[in-house]
Amino acid sequence: MVVENLLRLGIARFLCIPLSVTVVLSSSLPFQTPLTSSAAASLSHHHHQRRRLSSGYSMNSQQLSQSQSPPPPVAKKVEHKMEMFGDVRIDNYYWLRDDSRTNPEVLSYLKEENGYTDSIMSGTKKLEEQLFAEIRGRIKEDDVSAPLRKGPYYYYDKTLEGKEYVQHCRRLIPENQKVPSVYDTMPTGPEAPQEHVILDENIKAQQHGYYSIGAFKVSPNSKLVAYAEDTKGNEIYTVYVIDAETQAPIGEPLVGLTPYLQWAGDNALVYITMDEILRPDKAWLHVLGEDQSKDTCLYVEKDDMFSLDLYASESKKYLFVASESKNTKFNFYLDVSKPEEGLKVLTPRVDGIDTTVSHRGDHFFIKRRSGQFFNSEVVACPVDNTSSTTVLLPHRESVKIQEIQLFSDNLVSYEREDGLPKIIVYRLPPTGEPLTSLQDGQAVSFVDPVYSVESSYSEFSSSILRFSYSSLKTPRSVYDYDMKAGISVLKKIDPVLGGFDSTHYVTERRWAPASDGTLIPISIVYRKDLVKLDGSDPLLLYGYGSYEYCLDPSFSSSRLSLLDRGFIYVIAHIRGGGEMGRPWYENGKFLKKKNTFTDFIACAEYLIENKFCSKERLCIEGRSAGGLLIGAVLNMRPDLFKAAVAGVPFVDVLTTMLDPTIPLTTSEWEEWGDPRKEEFYFYMKSYSPVDDVKAQNYPHILVTAGLNDPRVMYSEPSKFVAKMRDMKTDDNILLFKCELGAGHFSKSGRFEKLQEDAFTYIFILKALNMTNELKF
Repeated sequence: MVVENLLRLGIARFLCIPLSVTVVLSSSLPFQTPLTSSAAASLSHHHHQRRRLSSGYSMNSQQLSQSQSPPPPVAKKVEHKMEMFGDVRIDNYYWLRDDSRTNPEVLSYLKEENGYTDSIMSGTKKLEEQLFAEIRGRIKEDDVSAPLRKGPYYYYDKTLEGKEYVQHCRRLIPENQKVPSVYDTMPTGPEAPQEHVILDENIKAQQHGYYSIGAFKVSPNSKLVAYAEDTKGNEIYTVYVIDAETQAPIGEPLVGLTPYLQWAGDNALVYITMDEILRPDKAWLHVLGEDQSKDTCLYVEKDDMFSLDLYASESKKYLFVASESKNTKFNFYLDVSKPEEGLKVLTPRVDGIDTTVSHRGDHFFIKRRSGQFFNSEVVACPVDNTSSTTVLLPHRESVKIQEIQLFSDNLVSYEREDGLPKIIVYRLPPTGEPLTSLQDGQAVSFVDPVYSVESSYSEFSSSILRFSYSSLKTPRSVYDYDMKAGISVLKKIDPVLGGFDSTHYVTERRWAPASDGTLIPISIVYRKDLVKLDGSDPLLLYGYGSYEYCLDPSFSSSRLSLLDRGFIYVIAHIRGGGEMGRPWYENGKFLKKKNTFTDFIACAEYLIENKFCSKERLCIEGRSAGGLLIGAVLNMRPDLFKAAVAGVPFVDVLTTMLDPTIPLTTSEWEEWGDPRKEEFYFYMKSYSPVDDVKAQNYPHILVTAGLNDPRVMYSEPSKFVAKMRDMKTDDNILLFKCELGAGHFSKSGRFEKLQEDAFTYIFILKALNMTNELKF
C-alpha cells in the first residue's frame, strides 16, 4: 500500500439533536463579552506590563470597553532587519520564534493571547459547552470498527463510553470462515472466539497530556506487535515491541523514530529516523533483542531535498525504501527472507521521474510518473531483470492514476477523472504467465454526485477488496467488494445518533469560472428544508490547494451542527491540489501559486453571484497550507468575507523558506520555490501573508497554533496575529489560540477534537451575530 507523505497537511474536521430549548444571550452584538470583576482584575494584572490598543483600534457602542474586557495583547516590537536582492524587510516580531519552546517571555505572550481569547469568548462559554454536548451526542461512544482479516485473526479498534482513545483488539477467525467471503461477519458472544485486547491507548495515555499512535504493526507470525507512540505532538516517536498475547515488552524501546516502521520477518524491524531538521533521512535494520546502537544503517539520504519513506509489498515478500522529493522518487527493495543482503536498487534516481513500486509473483509493479506521462502509467518488470518493463496501464491525459493495489489475481487502480475518484479492478494472468496490457477493467459504482473513496488494507491472497466511502451527506462506510462477482457488501457505516437522516441533505457539484477562464470544481452540501438560496443563507467555504492533495468531499458529523442551522458548506477544489490531475497541481505552485488564491476568491464570488450567500454571510476556513490560503485571500480581498478561521497556518512563507534550519524547508523548495533565487524571492514576498499585512479593514478572524508543531512553527501564526493587530484599521475581533501541549493536529483525544469543532463553530456563529438564535 502506498504511504503518502503529505507535508504540512492538516485535514479539516468539521450534525442533530431535536431543538427544544432556546438560549438567548444578554446582548445580540457579535463579540460583546462581559467579565466578572475578578476575572477582569486578574486579566488586567496579567496584561499590565506590555499592553496597548492596536493601531487604529477604536471602541464604539458595538465593541468592547475596557470595563468589560481587557484590550488585546500587543507584542513588543524588536526590529529584525532582513536584506536580500537589495530588498529590506523589517520583522518586528521575529523574537517570538523560540525553537526550544521554553523562553519565559514567549510563553507568557502566548498565555496572554490564550487568556484574551478566553475572555472574548467567555460570554458564549455556556453555548459552546451545549454545542459540544450536541456534537458529542451524535457519537456512538461504545463502538467497534469494521473487523479486518489479517492472517488467522480479525483485527479491530474498539471505543468505550467516556474514553478518549481506542483499544486495539483481535479475535481468531472461526474454522467455518477460513475461506474469505464478503458476507463473513466476526462472531461475538459467549460461543465466539475470545476477544483479546492487545493495546489499550486509554491506559497508555493516562500519564500524558497528548497521546498518539503513529504505527501499529503485527509481526508476520502474529505473535508480536510493534507500535510507535508520540506523547508531545512533535511527531518524534518511540517504538515499543510487545508480545501480542501477554503485552510483555520485547527488548528496549527504540527512540527518536518516525512512524515509518515495518517488520522484516518475525525477528527484525526496518525503521526510519530523522536528521536535526526532522527530515526522514536514514533507514535502519533492527534485530529484536539487540541494542539500538547496534542497528544496521541500510541507507542514508544526504540530499536535503529528499526524504525517506518505507512501505511493504502487499505480498509481504519485500520492503521498499523510497527516497522522494516533490518531483522525483526512486526505490530500493529488501528481500524480507534475506535481510542481511541489504537494500538493492529497484528504480534508479532520475530527475523528474516519480515511481511507486510493489510486487506480485515474479514481477515488480511500478506506477511511474514523468513530465511526458504526467498522470502516471503502470508498468511491470521481472524481479530478475528490473530494467525490462511492460506497460500494463498506459498514460491518459484525462485520467490520473493515483494508486495501485495488488492481489494474487487482481490489480486495483485508484484513479481520478473530472475531479472524482474511481476504483477500477483488472484481472491478472496466473503467476508465471506473461504480463500484457490490461483490458476490460471493472469499475466499482458509487451513488453520490460528489464523494470520497479511500483504499484500505486487504488480504493479498483473497479476491476481496476493502475500501471506505463517504460523501458530504453519507457517513463513512466500509465495503468489501468481491472482485470475481462484482458485488459490494456494506460491512459498517459509522453510526450518527440524534435522528440524522441523510435524505434531508442535498449535495451537488458546481463549476466556478476563474479569472483565466479555468473552471474550478466546488462541492456543496446543505439541508434542503432550511436554506432559501436567495443570498441570505450563512455559508462556510473551505479550501486547501497545495501538495497535490485531493480534498475530496467526505462526511463530518460535527458539521451537522452548522447544516442543521441553515448553513451551506462548500469545498473549493482549487489549483495546487490534485483533484483534476497533475497539471491542476503544477498550475498552482511555484510561480503560479497565486492561482490557488485567485481560484478561491473566484469561488467565493461565484457563490455570491449565484445567491448561495452574500458577503455579510460568507465565512472561510483552511488549515496548514490551507491557512496560507486564508491569510493570502484576507490580504487580497478582506472585503469579501465576514469571518475567517486559519488553523495552524503557514503564513510566514518567505522567512521560513529562506531558513534551511527549519523543519521541511529544504524539501519544500520544489513545492513553493527557492527564494534564494531572485525571481522566487519577490514572487513569494508578493503573497506571503505576514509580509503582506496592510493598514486596511479585515473581517473577524480566528487563528490557531500548536506549540509543539514541527510542520508549521507556532511563531508563524503568532507573528501574523501580532502584525495584523498593529496594522489593521477595523474594529473586528482577532483571536489567537495556541495549544501549549499539542502539535500540528491539535489535541489527541477524540472528544477533545470535538471541543475544537464546537469552539470554531461558536466563533463563526458569533461573527454572523447568530448566537442569540441558538437552540438546543
